[in-house]
Amino acid sequence: MKHLLNLLAAVALLVWGTHLVRTGILRVFGANLRQVLARSTSNRAKAAVAGLGVTAVLQSSTATALIVSSFVGQGLIALPLALAVMLGADVGTSLMAVVFSFDLSWLSPLLILSGVVLFLSRQTNNLGRFGRVLIGLGLMLLALRLVSESAQVMTQSPAVKLLLASISSDLLLEITVGALLAVLAYSSLAIVLLVATMAASGIVPLDLALGLVLGANLGSGLLGVLTTMRSTVEVRQVPLGNFLFKAVGVLMAAPFAGLWLRHARPYVPDAATAVVLFHLSFNIVMGLLFIAFTHVAARLVSVWLPKADKSLVAGRPHHLDPSALATPSLAISCAAREALHQADVVETMLLGILPVIRNNDLRLAEELRKLDDSVDELYSAIKYYLTKISREALGEEESRRWTDIISFTINMEQVGDIIERVLLDIEDKKIRKGRSFSDAGMAEICELHARLIDNLRLGMSVFLNGSVRDAQKLLEEKMRFRDLERAYASTHLSRLSGNTVQSIETSSLHIDLISDLKRINSHICSIAYPILDSAGALAPTRLRERNVPEMPDAS
Repeated sequence: MKHLLNLLAAVALLVWGTHLVRTGILRVFGANLRQVLARSTSNRAKAAVAGLGVTAVLQSSTATALIVSSFVGQGLIALPLALAVMLGADVGTSLMAVVFSFDLSWLSPLLILSGVVLFLSRQTNNLGRFGRVLIGLGLMLLALRLVSESAQVMTQSPAVKLLLASISSDLLLEITVGALLAVLAYSSLAIVLLVATMAASGIVPLDLALGLVLGANLGSGLLGVLTTMRSTVEVRQVPLGNFLFKAVGVLMAAPFAGLWLRHARPYVPDAATAVVLFHLSFNIVMGLLFIAFTHVAARLVSVWLPKADKSLVAGRPHHLDPSALATPSLAISCAAREALHQADVVETMLLGILPVIRNNDLRLAEELRKLDDSVDELYSAIKYYLTKISREALGEEESRRWTDIISFTINMEQVGDIIERVLLDIEDKKIRKGRSFSDAGMAEICELHARLIDNLRLGMSVFLNGSVRDAQKLLEEKMRFRDLERAYASTHLSRLSGNTVQSIETSSLHIDLISDLKRINSHICSIAYPILDSAGALAPTRLRERNVPEMPDAS
């Protein structure tokens, strides 16, 4: 029992080391890795090479799948190119398995020591986070040695020998066990290294090891499908397509595993090398065979998982991918996209105000007011999603972006509330009482409304791009809007003095409406403040300097 516990602990340490490396790399280089993938997908060959490189660094094809899936959801990468990235990602994982198969146990103490020193001394910056990566690499190497030592003792047990013999009698069972282990460990790399170590120690025969490796490949594809089950259709398509390739590849390779073993084994020095080279060969051949069929796989996946009709999607959150929470930079991107979705709903409400006023459309007013519930739901969903992102895992720039998203969604939620109240006022004070604005008053409302739409779109652009110039322009628009509101309030009073009947009947509504539009504009322009503040372009005070006359001394 003690030896079994030691083996399980060593396997757990291997999985934990893989997790530390993956999360550490994503925290330090996450944004850069995403840029590399986004810029290297002009064709299938480049996409596969990019997937290979990024996954070799991440040591996780599952993490690469989540990043690429988010790109497909954003429309940055076509599905066939994303599938090509995943073919390269599988080769990248195989290459790392080859590297770790060498005897690097001497390096483990150095990596752990260096990593701990860096992490404890520089926890708040990227150097400290890189220390976590070194700790993870050291733990992986240490775990592989512990697995070998613990497993050698266990192989002497008759029960273990009987269990291994029963598994090796059925190739389908070997593949199933390998797939299950990969899913449970959340890493096919860890299972392939485990199998290679056990094969080198003589714990499992080589033919059983190859069956487990095929199962681990299948399990990594299944893991991606399971991880993204609650995500949007666009995000789920990539893991499903990758799983399709793996399933077909395993079916094709299974009958030839014995043939490969018979012809390649004499040229391979040891069992561990044979296992990892089989793993590498499988993924290289699969990549070369299937890269020409990514468009076919994409069409199949699109039929199995058709995209939802965007015109039918109102306020339901559809960018908040739960699987992205493990990658902070990716989760921040998902939250930003959902915030823009919230702003789109607000824009729909704002655009509808003018038709309601012109056409006295009570039905449209009611539909627009219901959209405020969607805006509120989106705000709550985004806020809850952001709270689940570990702030400690965020860099300085990502932490600032986290705050910007919260500020943006609050402003959009408040704009939605104001629009709802404006629509209620229009219904009660104009439509139901059969009143109308004067031609001059209506022209003023149309002018303010048009400026408001332009400012909202400019504000969305500022939030998306972080342009300091556009942020400054947005603040300038705030002052212009305020001046217009004052001027139109004055001209309305002039019309009242001229005893214009329409102006008298709608006076209260007119003044309230242009005041509410100014308040909406203020919330929109508030989007510029975090951008200007982070760029150091915001003055400490907005009070204009002027020569204030001194008060006479009371004495």
